[in-house]
Amino acid sequence: MTDPRHPRAAPPPSRRGRLRAALPVRYVLRRLAGTAGLLLVLSLAVFALLRLAPGDPARTLLGTRSATPEALASVRAAHHLDEPLVTQYARWLTDAFSGDLGTSIRTGESVAAALGDRLALTGQLVLAGFAVALLLGIPLGVLAGLRARRPVDRAVQSAGVLALSTPAFAGGLLLIYVFSLMLGWLPAYGPGTGGADRLLHLLLPGATLGLAVTAVLIKLVRAAVVRELARDHVTFALARGVPTRTVLFRYVLRGTVVPVTTGIGLVLAYLLAGTVMVEQVFALPGLGQLLVQSVTFKDVPVVQAEALLIAALVCLANLATDLTHPLADPRLRTDRRRRRPGRSTPTVLTEGQA
Repeated sequence: MTDPRHPRAAPPPSRRGRLRAALPVRYVLRRLAGTAGLLLVLSLAVFALLRLAPGDPARTLLGTRSATPEALASVRAAHHLDEPLVTQYARWLTDAFSGDLGTSIRTGESVAAALGDRLALTGQLVLAGFAVALLLGIPLGVLAGLRARRPVDRAVQSAGVLALSTPAFAGGLLLIYVFSLMLGWLPAYGPGTGGADRLLHLLLPGATLGLAVTAVLIKLVRAAVVRELARDHVTFALARGVPTRTVLFRYVLRGTVVPVTTGIGLVLAYLLAGTVMVEQVFALPGLGQLLVQSVTFKDVPVVQAEALLIAALVCLANLATDLTHPLADPRLRTDRRRRRPGRSTPTVLTEGQA
């Protein structure tokens, strides 16, 4: 018979309940609102910088055509350049949200179509670089942390600094010389035809892109491992005779999840920016190459749309990182039962105190 003074334990919460406890609706809405506000500020900055650039936007939009007064007036009317800047920004932002990013000056095609054709290749290149950074950065960071202030640690950190300080074009040319010209293992340039051939063509660009950010992950993972090894519960577990492998996976690596996910968000942002140089070196027709060509030709609609797209992708990566932290570490979860300052918390008395 169950003792009424000891009620039956509540059943464990379901998976949906645990998710809602880790990510309250108010917290998620706050993060979404912050990301939307940041995107709004970035869109305003992109619009203002291109409008403040030297030169007449109407002459730029004319391209190689004759800049007669009638032609300039026609272009200004067609692109609403004769309206106030606030109205121009509101119109451009409304069109961008509806998917209308304008028309390319250089090719005459839709900007949305031009970005869509190249987005897949750039996404595959970023994923390849991301995989290289994870496969090298996390294991080497753990190794350096476990062998802190030893020759292995110094060698790993030196190699990471060397990779970080090497420009992307120099690293890419070196990989092409070794693996394409000397050994003949991998293709030197081009996107390939798809499938396995595409993967083969992206190995060298992905390695070039990933090696540049491997040092960032090595530093973050090493610092996190060293900090976790110095914690009391890890020392106590080792003193009790818990196997080193169990301590490493259950305590040390588990405590490094938050700094590592933060570093992953930074790495994704850097990878998106690094595609510009890598795509030029390996002749990949992606967003980076399109951006260089558009800046050279002063293709304002494409530059404006691509800058906003890259900013949006970086903001979404940071948003995903912020939402991952409470799931990985319960200490970062918001307390919905937190009381307002100044309000007294009722004290629960035990039977003896009563």
